[in-house]
Amino acid sequence: MGLWVKTNRLIKWVFPKYTWDIPNNANTIYLTFDDGPIPEITEWVLDLLKEHNIKATFFSIGDNIEKHPDIFQKIIQDGHAIGNHTFNHLKGWKTAKKEYIENTMLCEKAIQQHAKNEGHGSKLFRPPYGKIKASQARLLRRLGYKIIMWDVISMDFDKNITPEKCLKNVIKNTTSGSVIVFHDSIKAFGNLQIVLPEAIRYLKEKGFVFDKIS
Repeated sequence: MGLWVKTNRLIKWVFPKYTWDIPNNANTIYLTFDDGPIPEITEWVLDLLKEHNIKATFFSIGDNIEKHPDIFQKIIQDGHAIGNHTFNHLKGWKTAKKEYIENTMLCEKAIQQHAKNEGHGSKLFRPPYGKIKASQARLLRRLGYKIIMWDVISMDFDKNITPEKCLKNVIKNTTSGSVIVFHDSIKAFGNLQIVLPEAIRYLKEKGFVFDKIS
């Protein structure tokens, strides 16, 4: 699987056990953020979401949770959903199944430890790079995980695209039920800080409602 700005129907049909979108009749869409928590950047995202009264889903890296537990706890305190993004941002296609699952469980341990007993143990999982072997996915599902992919990816991490192109990726492809990927990461922040406020404003004007994934 490669990266498509808008995930096509064939891919969704070929991989039906992954969640690509969440169809609904309420014009609800789902903002997701990968790779945090990161000081200042994740906090900036949280402030913006609070300003707009939006709940989102954060797919956190275990190593970043360990380094920045206060920011991770702030995500939870603000009422957002948490997802597992492995401990070391592993690429599934290049990682043995045993190592991949162990790394995911290490992230789960960090989530549980730093959730402060607030009942936010994660059973949402997003594979870094969107790359996961079928054998890895089968085992994670047996462990109770829901594998969350995406319908729209902003490409905010790509320093070769302009903020204008990044914004267009989102607003031209979002439909009711879309799961949209942004990144609360250092690499993405140049685009994110320009695009996210504009995307939220535009999508609100178009009547979309935001929710977290459960």
